[in-house]
Amino acid sequence: MTKLHKITAQAVREMKGRERIAALTAYDFPMAKLLDEEGIPLIHVGDTVGMMVLGYPDTTLVTMEDMEHHVRAAARAQPRALLAADLPFGSYETVEAAVTNARRLVDAGAEAVKAEGGRDIIDQVRAIIADEIPYFGHIGMLPQHVRIEGGYKIKGKHPGERERLLEDACALADAGAFAVVLEIVTPPVAAEITSRIPVPTIGIGSGVECDGQILVTNDLLGTFPWFTPRFVKPRFNAFEQMRSAIGEWKRSIRSF
Repeated sequence: MTKLHKITAQAVREMKGRERIAALTAYDFPMAKLLDEEGIPLIHVGDTVGMMVLGYPDTTLVTMEDMEHHVRAAARAQPRALLAADLPFGSYETVEAAVTNARRLVDAGAEAVKAEGGRDIIDQVRAIIADEIPYFGHIGMLPQHVRIEGGYKIKGKHPGERERLLEDACALADAGAFAVVLEIVTPPVAAEITSRIPVPTIGIGSGVECDGQILVTNDLLGTFPWFTPRFVKPRFNAFEQMRSAIGEWKRSIRSF
């Protein structure tokens, strides 16, 4: 039997032009293990844990301690997949903080880190990479800015936005990011970025021309029925089946 090799950040980078990259979120041991058994090459411990698990209204309340806790849980699955993790809101305001907190996530078990922004945080990005920590970029709609922007808005609709997104993507690639998330970017702009930069683009709500796609696993499986993004088509309605099983069990107890 052929032994499967560990997937590294460099391996993900080299998937560009060869195969589409599937990425999903996991916040705990069982989901990380399941995704890995299904061959997902990039598992992301996202700060979306704030809404999906911790009951926060958005990602801005997630702390470093929250992220470390959930990274440790997912890392215990010892996935073959690359395990990446988000630097939470406020944890990379300075170069020193960015490196210190990136190292904390690595010490917890992450194999790469992600932060939101382009040229505005490029010094932090370079410093993280200089510390030999693989870096995963994220531009477009930035959920950690949702309160500033007053909601989740499509990016790239105007010429100025298009130019800024292209410049940010190129800056991240030049700095050494192994891949870049494009969140809610207009598909033509996402396609243009994908063709312009030498590293994979991982889209979420940004059309089909990206090199890969990432989703919050809860959205894919229907395990957070109180809100589903407009660009997501759930493949399963797990919570309704769970409701049915719980109700059936409760009725069976009453019959004892």
